[in-house]
Amino acid sequence: MKVKIQDYNDVTVVELQGELGGDDVELFQSTITDIIAKRKTGVVLDMSGMGFIDGEGLEQLLWARDYCNQNKRELRLAGLDENCMRILEITRLEKEFDHYAELAEAVKSFA
Repeated sequence: MKVKIQDYNDVTVVELQGELGGDDVELFQSTITDIIAKRKTGVVLDMSGMGFIDGEGLEQLLWARDYCNQNKRELRLAGLDENCMRILEITRLEKEFDHYAELAEAVKSFA
C-alpha cells in the first residue's frame, strides 16, 4: 500500500493506493495517529486507488473510525470502487462509515 497525504485547511486527505491489508497495519496506524496529533478536524481516506480490502484492512478501517471518535475527530471515506463497496456491504459495515462517491464531496462535508 502507498500513502499520500494532503491538507485542505483543517481536513487531511489520505490517498491510499494498492490493497489495505495485514502487511500495512503499522504504516496505516502511524499515518492516522500522526494526523490526529496535528489536531486536524477531520480525516478523509481517499480509497479511489484501492482495489481490495481484506479482513485485516476492515479491522484497520474500524480502528481508524474509533481512534478518530476517541479524539473527537471525524473520519470519511471517499472514492470506494464497486469491489470495496461490495465488501463493506457484505460485512454490513457500510453504515459504520460516512462515505462519499467523490473526494471533493467528502472534504466539503466538513464545512
